[in-house]
Amino acid sequence: MSNAAVTELVPKGFRVAAAFSWRFLVVAAAVAVLGWLVAELSIVVITLSIALLLAALMNPAVDALERARMPRELAGSIVLVGGLGLLGGVIAFVVTQFTRNLPEMQDHINESLDQFRQWMTTGPLGLDTADIQGFVDQAVSFVQENQASLTNQALSTAGVVGQIVTGILLVLVILLFFLLHGERIWAFLTRGAPSYARARVHLAGRRGFETLGKFMRATVIVAVVDALGIGVGLAIVGVPLVIPLATLVFLGAFVPIVGAVVTGAVAVLVALVTVGWIGALVVLGVVIAVQQLESNILQPLLLGRAVRLHPLAVVLAITAGVFIAGIIGALLAVPLLAVITAAVKSLTQETPEEPRQPHLPKFARKLAPNLVRKQHGSEHPEPEQAADRPEEPPDPEPRQ
Repeated sequence: MSNAAVTELVPKGFRVAAAFSWRFLVVAAAVAVLGWLVAELSIVVITLSIALLLAALMNPAVDALERARMPRELAGSIVLVGGLGLLGGVIAFVVTQFTRNLPEMQDHINESLDQFRQWMTTGPLGLDTADIQGFVDQAVSFVQENQASLTNQALSTAGVVGQIVTGILLVLVILLFFLLHGERIWAFLTRGAPSYARARVHLAGRRGFETLGKFMRATVIVAVVDALGIGVGLAIVGVPLVIPLATLVFLGAFVPIVGAVVTGAVAVLVALVTVGWIGALVVLGVVIAVQQLESNILQPLLLGRAVRLHPLAVVLAITAGVFIAGIIGALLAVPLLAVITAAVKSLTQETPEEPRQPHLPKFARKLAPNLVRKQHGSEHPEPEQAADRPEEPPDPEPRQ
């Protein structure tokens, strides 16, 4: 009996399931190999990702300086040095404020600990002072018994600090090249695509990078609003360490949903320790109000439909990022998801999107019926915009 005859004896459902199964196994094996490579080259992947995020944020400033007839090399260098100077100034200011307010914070913490100890002895628990001292002695003995392991962890932490410094330097170098030669680098990479799909791949990459830029700029604006709102609330209540806490809120805004909840909880706990439960309730109200402003007004207004992601997709992406790469994974998960969504949407479009015409009010529809028919595409559609057509990628090097 021939192979064709044997194949005909197999039900069609089994044949389709077998075809799907071996293709699924091949894709799963490819994903596993890719994940192994990413894990082995994690430092390179993380530095490339952070440099790409910063390039998407700084590239509009470089383009603006280049349009002002400044050489791109000089424009990129100015933007990079200016960004480093601004970051260094903010870090120095935050450290200064934290050092200045640290003694007051320690006094508040000691006072709160005394109140907590008194509550444990006079409250419903009814613990004796000897019991509390026994807990303290056990903690001290634990530290003494595990001193060697703690020392080893400190040494490993020093090694991690060295890796972080190396990664920061690598990020700066990659960022400079992205700002100066990003177009040529992407054009070189698209040459690996088939010739018939090269233009569409190039356009998908550009749209993904534009989406990443919109996401980063909107996130920065949202983070600034969150930090200012919660910082002003903390200052009004009288909580110490306002500047460090506001900076923590600013950094937490780069992890959507989760970062705002964690940093808001930290601000409420600090208020509870320093100014009491009434001040903590006021700070909690301020945090909730700022987060509602962010989620219901700022994000829909700034991000728009181009970068809009479902909250469930955001939470799942952050969870997967934390599971795979920790804090760095949480920071990179949502931007990566936004870029992939925009690129896939661009690749799967049958025709490039045309810009939407504005909705006309009733009086305008009565006065301009021809414009209404033109808006709905029933009469003489406008020629396709050049910006919406897939364009050929530029050459990576100027032709001689």
